[in-house]
Amino acid sequence: MRRRPAVVAFLLLALALASTASAAEPALHVGSKRFTESYILGEIVAQTAARVGPAEHRQGLGNTAIVLSALRSGAIDVYPEYLGTIDLEILKNPQPTTLEQMRAALRPLGLGVGVPLGFSNGYALAMRADAPIGRLSGLAQRPDLRIGLSHEFLGRADGWPGLAARYGLAQRPRGLDHGIAYEALAQRQVDVIDIYSTDAKIRQYGLRVLDDDRRYFPRYDAVLLYRLDLPQRMPQAWRALQGLEGTIRTDDMIAMNAAAELQGQGFADIARNWLAGHGAHDPAPHAAPAGLLAKTFGNGFGALARQHLLLVVLALLGGCLAGIPLGVLAALAPRLRQAVLATAGVLQTVPSLALLAVLIPLLGRIGTVPALVALCAYALLPIVRNTCTGLLGVPPGLRTAALALGLTRRQALVAVELPLAAPVILAGVKTAAVMSVGTATIAAFIGAGGFGERITTGLALNDNDMLLAGAIPAALLALLTQAAFEAAEHLLARRLRGTAASSG
Repeated sequence: MRRRPAVVAFLLLALALASTASAAEPALHVGSKRFTESYILGEIVAQTAARVGPAEHRQGLGNTAIVLSALRSGAIDVYPEYLGTIDLEILKNPQPTTLEQMRAALRPLGLGVGVPLGFSNGYALAMRADAPIGRLSGLAQRPDLRIGLSHEFLGRADGWPGLAARYGLAQRPRGLDHGIAYEALAQRQVDVIDIYSTDAKIRQYGLRVLDDDRRYFPRYDAVLLYRLDLPQRMPQAWRALQGLEGTIRTDDMIAMNAAAELQGQGFADIARNWLAGHGAHDPAPHAAPAGLLAKTFGNGFGALARQHLLLVVLALLGGCLAGIPLGVLAALAPRLRQAVLATAGVLQTVPSLALLAVLIPLLGRIGTVPALVALCAYALLPIVRNTCTGLLGVPPGLRTAALALGLTRRQALVAVELPLAAPVILAGVKTAAVMSVGTATIAAFIGAGGFGERITTGLALNDNDMLLAGAIPAALLALLTQAAFEAAEHLLARRLRGTAASSG
């Protein structure tokens, strides 16, 4: 009875919070892809909208397929895109079309395109300055050249397949993350890479951009791709975004990319400084790049740690709630055993980004929910397998004795078999937990946070310190998780030995 006032107070507090949340103005959700310029443009869009209402930037959501799925599902409202990508990659048009034709094709999808930002950032191929080739057509005479291309460019409709067909190229390119391609080129590990025309590192490395002499690449004017109902749902935010039209010059964008990639400035700071100066070429003083220690324990370390730990704990709970019953089923039903274990094994083999790309349109959102579904799927196999193995390892005589004492089959399972199988089951849960700590870094690709945010940022900027600032805490968390489970296993073993001694 004493608990009733506390329960009532908790319910009243929950209702108050719910009413406050429902009364709050909805936030504009801005997305971006996983490369420097998209991060910066996403921040500019989000900070512009934040001047008139709530706005949130869900950064680094991955490639075009993932961020487009997030837009169509309503998980985000708008993100910066390029006309060439919309035309050839999203709409799959074989030839470039007009802006009005694009709008007509996007309308049935519930999408709109507008607010040209003022610059174009096209694809191109580049080589070192000492390369004897100046045109793309010259690559056809050099099949020995090693080509390294970003994974998205390799599969895009306006990427390598069409380029190779247009120029008759026989080389077999390697897949490289865009952030490390320049270093690979400078170290002569590859001879040709794909670049964006506003990349700051073109000048830094003194690269030769190959002339597109057969005019393969279309124009890639930067625009906003948005949900068609956005102007009606958030008219003030939309009017603010329209104010960005034509305001970002090519030199501005190159300078902002340089501030991130060469000077180590944060994306939010770069956007804020540009908005304050509205296009100044060097709007902020050059800050000394932060060291590894500052990058590790600064920049929201506590929030990222909480997000990462929450993902792991919830995924592990979900994996146990699903995996232990499935393991029991596999142990008690020999006919279903192989099917259950095979299903759990197949889930383990699905590539993480592919699974996330499928889950976003299925669940209609990005962020924590699809990340948890993916992490739970990856945690199933060790839990299911160890539960089944542990139960099968219980001596049949003990089970028979329990039934002879009058216990039902269910009572024998709960009171005798599961406790005896607990050490093996706990070992499977430990394996799933350690795996989840590492796998949770993929959550950053769909806006769920965690230490993966630093890893994706480090990849985009080719910043090894930022990569380590995300990888080291994740590795330490995995070690702490393993140590905690080993302590739990030790305590459980002591308890089982004590129980056996007292019963004997």
